[in-house]
Amino acid sequence: MAAPAVEASVPQTQPEEPITSPSHLDGVAYLYGHPLLNSLSPPLHQTVYNALGLNWQQIPLSSVTGTSATYPPPYTRSPPITTFLASIKANPKFVGSSVTMPHKVAIMPHLDDLTEHARQAGACNTIFLREDPTTGTRQYVGTNTDCDGIREALTQNAPDASRFRGRPALIIGGGGTARTAIYVMRRWLGSSRIYIVNRDAAEVATIMEEDRARNPDPNAQAPLVHVTDPEEAARLEAPAAIVSGIPNYPPKTAEELNARAVIQAFLGTAADAPKQQGVILEMCYHPVPWTEIAQLASAGGWKVILGSEALIWQGLEQARLWTGKDVIGTPGVVDAVKAVVNGSVAERAEKAKKASSL
Repeated sequence: MAAPAVEASVPQTQPEEPITSPSHLDGVAYLYGHPLLNSLSPPLHQTVYNALGLNWQQIPLSSVTGTSATYPPPYTRSPPITTFLASIKANPKFVGSSVTMPHKVAIMPHLDDLTEHARQAGACNTIFLREDPTTGTRQYVGTNTDCDGIREALTQNAPDASRFRGRPALIIGGGGTARTAIYVMRRWLGSSRIYIVNRDAAEVATIMEEDRARNPDPNAQAPLVHVTDPEEAARLEAPAAIVSGIPNYPPKTAEELNARAVIQAFLGTAADAPKQQGVILEMCYHPVPWTEIAQLASAGGWKVILGSEALIWQGLEQARLWTGKDVIGTPGVVDAVKAVVNGSVAERAEKAKKASSL
């Protein structure tokens, strides 16, 4: 079980979102976290439920309150972890929950069990139910379907996924996405080594320290290599897969500018034949799916995979865990989910484009 963590604080002036379970529903899932204004999880899951003929709904536990001319608008705060868990354990209609910031780490020690996905990623983004084989009671289990999302986004969209094996991979960033991507690159891609590029050296040091604690045998895993020099990046064997998990902001500080130079050295140009460009998963898709890093990668001959792909596949895995059904194998479900998510992403990108031109 993960070590206890301090739950992120939220200004107490914000009202607390009530935990409702509408009587007309047969099953209720929750989206636990805040703020949740931009989440595509509820429409994704509703698309699955409708396709499967289930009278279920996913309810966000944080909402916009009142009106405001400023951005972001005021939100309700999600209930404390103990309140949330007591509520779902008393609710016979509860089927599962998505967990997002700021609770993805703090909730872990409160659950009955964790999967290897959650342990290796160091975070829980999903709660599902499991029957205890000895007592027959319901267990509340934490997992991390972002692992499935990143894996499927890369393997489903790569021209030849077998090219990942035995080749280096690259992670851009130092947060939760980086930790999850390390696990995916080792377990499923067969990466030979994993480069990490990030503006904050302390974040990378923390990742590497945590990794040594989870995996004490350095020879049993693809090693992590912190790369800070653009010239070194240009000399290293090129990665076959890249996962970028940073916001789409132009670099300004010296550390940010150096990190961007390292990234550009790895990406190279389309004329760099020895680079053998592969694929890059750009996890940042809001407010626009095509980021500065996506543009640099595309110009360098890399195939860019949008982060909405990872969202789709992690959500489908959540739905499988909650419904117990072969969601992906059910005709029409994947296409319907892709249409809803990709349509919403495109609509938001168009709104952002219009807003920036005003």
